[in-house]
Amino acid sequence: MFEAAEVGHRVSKSEYRKQEPILREALLEAQYRVLADAGFPVVILIGGVDGAGKGETVNLLNEWMDPRHILTRAFGAPTDEEAQRPPMWRFWRALPPKGRIGVLFGSWYTQPILDRVMGHSRASELQTQVDEIRHFERMLVAEGALVLKYWFHLSKPAQQQRLTALSEDPATRWRVTPTDWDHFKHYDRFRKVSEQVLRETSTGEAPWVIVEGADPNYRALTVGNHLLQALSDRLQNPPVRCVPSPAAPAIALDERNVLNALDYHQALAKKEYRRQLEKYQGRLNLLTRAKGFRERSLIIVFEGSDAAGKGSSIRRITGALDARHYQVIPIAAPTEEERAQPYLWRFWRHLPLKGRVTIFDRSWYGRVLVERVEGYCSEADWMRAYHEINAFEEQLVDNGAVVVKFWLAITAEEQLKRFNERRDTPFKNFKITEDDWRNRDKWSDYEHAVCDMVERCGTSIAPWHLIPANDKPYARIQILKTLCKALEKAE
Repeated sequence: MFEAAEVGHRVSKSEYRKQEPILREALLEAQYRVLADAGFPVVILIGGVDGAGKGETVNLLNEWMDPRHILTRAFGAPTDEEAQRPPMWRFWRALPPKGRIGVLFGSWYTQPILDRVMGHSRASELQTQVDEIRHFERMLVAEGALVLKYWFHLSKPAQQQRLTALSEDPATRWRVTPTDWDHFKHYDRFRKVSEQVLRETSTGEAPWVIVEGADPNYRALTVGNHLLQALSDRLQNPPVRCVPSPAAPAIALDERNVLNALDYHQALAKKEYRRQLEKYQGRLNLLTRAKGFRERSLIIVFEGSDAAGKGSSIRRITGALDARHYQVIPIAAPTEEERAQPYLWRFWRHLPLKGRVTIFDRSWYGRVLVERVEGYCSEADWMRAYHEINAFEEQLVDNGAVVVKFWLAITAEEQLKRFNERRDTPFKNFKITEDDWRNRDKWSDYEHAVCDMVERCGTSIAPWHLIPANDKPYARIQILKTLCKALEKAE
């Protein structure tokens, strides 16, 4: 795979001086067109062997274009804060918004390759990471991103020569570290593992461009011209949206489903409710203060029908927790900042540290619920969201999070009763809107969407808990019981 990048590509100084000003002008113009269009982000990944000119090329791109609209991030070993979240957390936070160019120097490829070369991971673990990377990049492209990947290569003799030259020059010796020489000792292993990873992740959506890094003039013009062509092509030819396979049938033949099969008559008397509330709040408090919880986090997802009691249930949970160790994230319509990023970005940014609790009052499931039913996204978007959500939750659990998801279900008759109460009670008026009344007309559509969501995203690692909530006290106790059981199981 690297043979074409070891033939000694070179560009003369005179040819470079001739092409550089023309290329710089064209790149700057293309960058401003991307900024004005603001329809897609550009994600540039820079990888490759040590000494192949990665840093010089990144500096050159910032010099040739307007650096105010380029977000450049260099990633080393994870910080203490980053190490407490899933590995992809820090990369999600670094994604550029629409209209901007993001240059990621050392990306989601670095650690998987390094771990495998140094014997810190097995072949099966690397394969799993490669699969996750492909899915992630496919999601970025489906969300509209232009993903460009440049791998800077040197042959083994060329890398040794390059590192030696940099080490012997007083002006550049600081750039060569003992780690670089240690990596050089493993050159053959790095080449083998890197070739495997590049081969399996050079996809139609996001192919790799391998650049020979020995000659600075050649690598600069190669990357610059490829970037210019990619930007120009994307501006002239927006991507064609894929058409998904048809969704599942709308209604089962006997009209039976997971929601109408619930027992909505279950209830708790006041005295029993108070007794159990004290019991399970105390139990939850102890579980979140236990030593073992310091290596975990708790992520609670609340979804449900309008007026199903999500807010009051959340208050019974927070009443059992240390206010310093939890946060409640209410999810409404996305802001302009959030619309400029991939859909899951606004949820990744709120993931808790270990030993903390985050409660989502509505969540990432909005894409397969309200956005699906109301037509705020295309069928292609919500159909692929099931897999993306499952992959997201798998990463959370792999990092030690306990993910507990609740759907609070009420009957249409109970909802109407609560709507009227909110309308007729002055201090509850703010809870009822025209959208709430309008959504009642789509009750069956929402019911179908919920059933699809439960079927497609109710996994063994993050199952859905369907809570019949016609009786609020009963629902609150069931929620607290479920949380306690989930934490105890995770110990």
